[in-house]
Amino acid sequence: MRNERHAPTTDTHPWVERYLEHAVVEKGLSENSLKGYAQDLASFLGFLGEHGGSVEQTSSQTLFLYLASLRAKELKSRSLARHLSSLRGFFAFALENGLLNEDPARLLENPRLPRMLPEFLTTAEVERMLERPDRSTVLGRRDRTMLELLYAAGLRVSELVALAVLDFDRQTGVLRVFGKGAKERLVPIHSQAQQWLESYLTDTRPALKPAVDAVFLNRSGRALSRQGVWKLIRKYAGQAGIRRTISPHTFRHSFATHLLEGGADLRTVQLLLGHADITATEIYTHVQTGRLKGVHRKYHPRSDVRD
Repeated sequence: MRNERHAPTTDTHPWVERYLEHAVVEKGLSENSLKGYAQDLASFLGFLGEHGGSVEQTSSQTLFLYLASLRAKELKSRSLARHLSSLRGFFAFALENGLLNEDPARLLENPRLPRMLPEFLTTAEVERMLERPDRSTVLGRRDRTMLELLYAAGLRVSELVALAVLDFDRQTGVLRVFGKGAKERLVPIHSQAQQWLESYLTDTRPALKPAVDAVFLNRSGRALSRQGVWKLIRKYAGQAGIRRTISPHTFRHSFATHLLEGGADLRTVQLLLGHADITATEIYTHVQTGRLKGVHRKYHPRSDVRD
């Protein structure tokens, strides 16, 4: 397998350290996002080290050559776009803070990204998944509640494992969710999910002897990890006879897709998902397009469809 990164330099650069600190404090980046930025910038520093360049003397031509070297490693457009995003953020920071007089990344164009339709479950597949956990056991009831909540609220796995007990308002049936950049949103959940969550918090969770305030706990009473959730999803998908790869994010895609199929508007789904920009939600417009085509075929007088 090809390595998409250059070997990082042994020394980092003080500008990079300042930028990463800024990204944590000012932008509230998640640990994973910060790690990605750091790796991408380490790759760029490695390239400069190999070619006798420096951050201070970086030009647009230097960045063109760097991106060309990444393309030569057969990186896909999405990986190139991620590297470019890291570079743009870094050099914009350098310009804003007077470290550079000119932004060398200003002329770089984004690679064209393929428009990928999200993988989602059918309603029947969701039902099969929900029925798999053994409700006669403590862990089975925990897992059923976890699956119900993933599907009812469209949560990211990081949001699910970060849920605290007080983030659920039993009076209103609303979850307080902290998304990317620690942005808070309120997500209502349906009555069945409320019942599962209330029962879990009242009767099941105490049996796990909680050592932390997290809603979902492992056998030791500590917060369930993202890796733990992934393993459980794969297990129940296999038991439900779903052969393609399923992840926690598949439930999020299913949540959005099924809402749109039921008639929800795109702006509402954007708010529920916690997307800052509606363009991130527009990947689901294939659902609306399909529904409109169906209505057109059924009701247009020139359609061949007959009742």
